[in-house]
Amino acid sequence: MKKIVLLAAIICCTISISAQQPRTTGILEAVEALRSAMVDANKAKLEALTLPQLSYGHSSGHVDNRNTFIEKLVSGKSDFVSIELSEQTVTISGKTALVRHILRAKTNDDGKPGEVQLKVLLVWQKQKGQWKLLARQAVKFS
Repeated sequence: MKKIVLLAAIICCTISISAQQPRTTGILEAVEALRSAMVDANKAKLEALTLPQLSYGHSSGHVDNRNTFIEKLVSGKSDFVSIELSEQTVTISGKTALVRHILRAKTNDDGKPGEVQLKVLLVWQKQKGQWKLLARQAVKFS
């Protein structure tokens, strides 16, 4: 009897995890695409992944709009050599997704090497089946 109860519990957990997986797959792909586009400073991909109303908050308190966010990356004023994300969580409510993670990056802003460690909140909105970044806020931590 114990084996049947244990087996039933395992099956229920597996079904629950499987049911959640497809729901987060699209947003996880969008987050990875954004990470990659930021490292590559790929203007077309950055434009495709963000909404015109983007509010991009930096850990310094400065806030960029979509155009300045993209222009800083493309010009090298803000240059991510590498970005690693960890401790990522996703919460989806309707057509809105909240993604939190820790971002560790090597930078070369204006030719000056550096490193950052940030806690980041991303707000995504689903439009026409695609996740688009609406807002981002970062804070420094040690």
